[in-house]
Amino acid sequence: MHTIRVAVCSTILALLVVFAGCNSAKKPSQNEARNISGDSMTGPIRYLALGDSTGAGVGARDGGYVARIFTRIVDHRPGSALTNLCVSGATTSDVLLGQLDRGVNSDPQLVTLGIGINDIGHGVTLEQFSTNFEEILTRLKRQTKAAIVVTNLPDISSAPRIPLAMRNEYHQQIVAFNQRLQEIASRQEVSLFDIYSATHEQLSSHPEFFSSDGFHPSDAGYELWAVQMWPLIALTIGAS
Repeated sequence: MHTIRVAVCSTILALLVVFAGCNSAKKPSQNEARNISGDSMTGPIRYLALGDSTGAGVGARDGGYVARIFTRIVDHRPGSALTNLCVSGATTSDVLLGQLDRGVNSDPQLVTLGIGINDIGHGVTLEQFSTNFEEILTRLKRQTKAAIVVTNLPDISSAPRIPLAMRNEYHQQIVAFNQRLQEIASRQEVSLFDIYSATHEQLSSHPEFFSSDGFHPSDAGYELWAVQMWPLIALTIGAS
């Protein structure tokens, strides 16, 4: 993390990995798969990733969840291309100012968006987060024809490095941000990948998914993230 509003902010980014508590990939729910366009996606896929350090793969040797999702895409759609604009420490404002224009210019067919944990860490209000998130999706839908998959925020409130006195407050913020994110995703008719539920149930039982820096996912953690996310992506692009 590039700012030290809190050591907690760094920890929050890292702990995204624990979605992996589910040992097998689940079938996407009807709520998750809202803008499926797989039937119209044939041949190579132009994949755009927007987001923070977990999309960039900080903490791993072999890439984060974005790189691992892309490997699976290439297996099904040889010749596909990835534009990964994810940056460590990014907030929704950073996506708007530093990632979105470049991403739109890549003419994507598939977009993944994983952002918001740093907004909490930097003290961004729920209303400002909502405004930013809504604008990101509005612009993506207006300026591209891409299928869009967003992830909600993991429940990292029980993370060991988060002070006990802060855990309840963080949990309440995560729940509130996720509720608003889900409302926006539903209104915008984009697909939602739920990692909150798995982390809420499994966070404390998988220490092996942390990297050696103690706050970013390990290679194993990112791989399990990709395993969980792939069924929704596969459905979105029409991969068997």
